[in-house]
Amino acid sequence: MAEARTPAQIEADIVRRRQELAVTLDEIGVRLHPKTIMGDAKAATAAAVDRTAGRAYVAAQRAVSDVRMQLVSEDGVPRLERIVPVALIGVAVVGLLALSAKRRRS
Repeated sequence: MAEARTPAQIEADIVRRRQELAVTLDEIGVRLHPKTIMGDAKAATAAAVDRTAGRAYVAAQRAVSDVRMQLVSEDGVPRLERIVPVALIGVAVVGLLALSAKRRRS
């Protein structure tokens, strides 16, 4: 059988539970406050942007490294047999763009 509690024990238990409830309600109020919700959303968005930017940076670095490996030998000597055709294509593209722009103005 359960031990009988005194009125003082019951009152102390009620006071303790009220305090716990007040703390819980304060936490809920903070979590549901619009500034808290906006702050959490901003933090989540910033984290997503950082992850995406980090992935883009890694991908760009990998692409640059891959191109560098194609145009430079392992000992650091430029591979002219690959650089010259790429340079000629680049010059041709720039020339075509310049010619196209000149025709549009005329």
